[in-house]
Amino acid sequence: MNTEEKYELLKENLLKCGSLAVAFSAGIDSALLTLTAHRVLKDNMIAVTAVSPLMPKAEIEAAKDFCQKNGIKHILCPIDNALDNIRDNPKDRCYICKKAIMKTLLNEAKKNGINHLAEGSNMDDISDYRPGAKAIAELGLLSPLKQAGLTKADIREIARLEGIPFWNKPAYACLATRFPCGSKLTEEKLKAVEAAEDYLHNKGLLQIRVRCHENLARIEAADEYFELLLNKDLLKEIDLKLKSLGFRYVSLDLGGYKTGNMN
Repeated sequence: MNTEEKYELLKENLLKCGSLAVAFSAGIDSALLTLTAHRVLKDNMIAVTAVSPLMPKAEIEAAKDFCQKNGIKHILCPIDNALDNIRDNPKDRCYICKKAIMKTLLNEAKKNGINHLAEGSNMDDISDYRPGAKAIAELGLLSPLKQAGLTKADIREIARLEGIPFWNKPAYACLATRFPCGSKLTEEKLKAVEAAEDYLHNKGLLQIRVRCHENLARIEAADEYFELLLNKDLLKEIDLKLKSLGFRYVSLDLGGYKTGNMN
């Protein structure tokens, strides 16, 4: 099937649901799923977004803004004690975290008279390291993008044609992925990483990660930013800013940005 045919299949499958809640993270996958479900099911769908220290505030605001502009009913769901079971950052952190988040969102859907919760996994995720996929399967969640055979490239192309302004938005992940397994997670560390990445985003460095190794911040940047980052004045500015956030050392990873580098 081509991209257009997959998109038509997505709409057909969503219509069959009758009613649906969509787990909306403000990423492009869940944004397309949310918008399409809204257009197909109208008032019989809601978007639900988890709120926790693991989710950057900028992403929460982006989710709110998107739903407001598109007339989508949107519910923010605080995840109580989000860090309690993953403070030691165990190897199965993503599974534990995903299950707690999706359980909360599923319960919110049921409170609103909706029995099905959909999430934004796509075909490319099958070959990626996704411990949270086990939680999705155990809870019986729907993955309509994957079911329709849509890849990331398909999703970006459809989003562009449908007028979603951030169709080329870089992939994101929760803040816990900035820490190696076994490194204790605290609200203070998460806020420092979030502030560091917000600062770098505001400098135009969008595809970037600040990996935290205790008191060292290791910046991973996409290849296209390397020339900019070799500016001596900018490097000094970044160094001072990140040290003001509590890091003692600031480094630039010469290997560049790699998805799932802390897996």
